Amino acid sequence: MHAFRDDALGDHDAVGLAEAIRRGEVSAAEAARDAAARVRAVEDRLHAVQVHVEVPAYRSGPVGSLTGVPTFVKDNTDYRGLPTGHGSAAFVPRAARRHAPFARQFVSTGVTVLGKTRMPEFGFSPTTEYEGAEPVRNPWHTGRSAGGSSGGSAALVAAGAVPIAHANDGGGSIRIPAACCGLVGLKPTRGRVVRNAQGRQLPIDLVSDGVVSRSVRDSAAFLAAAEQYWRNPKLQPVGLVEGPSRRRLRIGFLRDSPNGVPSDADTGAAVTETARRLERLGHTVEPVELAIDPSFTPDFLTYWGLLSFLIGVTGRTLGTDFDRHRMDGLSRGLRETYVKDWRRTPGVVRRLKRTREPYAAAFRGLDLILSPVLARTTPELGHLSPAVPYDTLIERILAYVAFTPVNNVVGTPSISVPATRTTEDGLPIGVMFSGRPGAERTLLELAFELEADEPFRSIRDA
Repeated sequence: MHAFRDDALGDHDAVGLAEAIRRGEVSAAEAARDAAARVRAVEDRLHAVQVHVEVPAYRSGPVGSLTGVPTFVKDNTDYRGLPTGHGSAAFVPRAARRHAPFARQFVSTGVTVLGKTRMPEFGFSPTTEYEGAEPVRNPWHTGRSAGGSSGGSAALVAAGAVPIAHANDGGGSIRIPAACCGLVGLKPTRGRVVRNAQGRQLPIDLVSDGVVSRSVRDSAAFLAAAEQYWRNPKLQPVGLVEGPSRRRLRIGFLRDSPNGVPSDADTGAAVTETARRLERLGHTVEPVELAIDPSFTPDFLTYWGLLSFLIGVTGRTLGTDFDRHRMDGLSRGLRETYVKDWRRTPGVVRRLKRTREPYAAAFRGLDLILSPVLARTTPELGHLSPAVPYDTLIERILAYVAFTPVNNVVGTPSISVPATRTTEDGLPIGVMFSGRPGAERTLLELAFELEADEPFRSIRDA
């Protein structure tokens, strides 16, 4: 299902809509009004919105390159006047008194915030599902997952309700829903955008903020606009990327996960076909081995559990009624598993930090690495629900999320782009390109080239 119609938004992506607003063809107020109508048209089926802004604060004059573009903020980021619920039923959220640092950077681009999108509890799950509430549904097939943890944002963008939306990624949470919903999802280099205060206090800051979008130029425009607000002096600026590069790249090809999880048939075919396209376009593609420590998966799981444990300990800072016993089955299982293994924490952190060494070694002589985003195609709702017994659920998650976490641990940029469709029901399959720290320009240039070679299929045309 989709919300595309003949209104102020039309078929525009974010850049196209911002240009139409600048030319005076439509107003920011009209764009906000029509986007809100589109959201209402699909929300009864998708369940993607956590809270609406009653009176959006749209900009009537030029502010940033995305001025007037309607959008949403993910529900783990404070936006002044709106509650931040983190997708959890363990407390009653209160309205934020001020914008979070990244929210300030996001609104500096000129966007009009219409509300906040739903997410799984504390972003731990690769699907946006709950024990006692409706799941977020994939607009390509409402019986399937929209991915997680930025599933609400991805569902709205894929359905055409808004052209772009905030997302963040601590283990794949931008790239996974982008792959499930046929979108572009760039996880930036650690520190490329403003970091949140909580992440800076952790031994390894896994989370990077960004957006999900329907076009490469929207993701590129967001990053360039965000740099106008704040740029990390330790990183080479990205600037505005506007198309492919003439430079031909050496690209490593990884079909199966370095942790030993094989990709399913449709996923393997998608990444293999992408490798053939790259060779046809003049790039050199060769097999690569990412020789990460065999302990990476259990170590990442332990670190994941540490995060759940810390939320359980500090939860009253979110709400005075916070009750860790009301956290969902995945959160509780992660916390309880960590409590059994907490003595491993120093070794876990050391080994995870050392992952940057084999990652760097894999890039010797290479510019980028091509891989699947996920080892499996988009599952049916319920398969990864937090109501599934924990031991079964975590086994299913690890068999599904087999590629994305490495970039979060190392802090490197990675992008998901639409590739093909599943043979059975035509669901999107994404492929992923990963680079060295600071390689966003190269990633975006290659994504532009793939989009130009074979335009990404819109849900409207499905």
